[in-house]
Amino acid sequence: MIHQTIKKSILAFTVAGAVCLGAFGSGDGVYTVQQAKAAPTASADGYAAEQALKTLNSFYKPALKGQFPGYVSGLTVGKSTRQDVIQKIGEPTLPGKNAGAFDLYGADMGSPGYAFSYKQNKIREIRYFGTNVERQTNIGGITMSMLKKHWYAPSSTSTFKNGKTTQTKLTYNRGNYKLEFIFNSSTDLDHINLTTK
Repeated sequence: MIHQTIKKSILAFTVAGAVCLGAFGSGDGVYTVQQAKAAPTASADGYAAEQALKTLNSFYKPALKGQFPGYVSGLTVGKSTRQDVIQKIGEPTLPGKNAGAFDLYGADMGSPGYAFSYKQNKIREIRYFGTNVERQTNIGGITMSMLKKHWYAPSSTSTFKNGKTTQTKLTYNRGNYKLEFIFNSSTDLDHINLTTK
């Protein structure tokens, strides 16, 4: 009798558990063990790609005015002076040694890195190196395929050697300016240049 009662209790718990799990598992937010293990990675990768695309698209409109977005917004290629840059973002981490050299501003504490070159004291070119921290949510997550998918075909493409690395430059004309995306490989964006045409 006790044995039979225990069997009935186990059966009741089993059925109740199955019903409960079935109801629990039927929702969209419930994953199997394998899905639950994979979900955070997929979610993190999706978030990083979404943020990288947001970073990419943030360059589109400001480039028409000869500017980069964010920290250096308002500084214009061909118009702003070295003094304007220093007033806006401070002294360079590593000043250029000669007239054609770049003033470097290192990436730190989540702030992106930049480089500025000047011609007759006006900005000739700005380079954007992105952040070192969470780089995949910044330019580290921008790929050639993402760029071409969202911005379509570049105005021009070229390949060149930089030391031992062969780099590919995808150039997009934006009004009187050019945005140049310099890739070390199809999935490794090194930096972005902004110059006049």
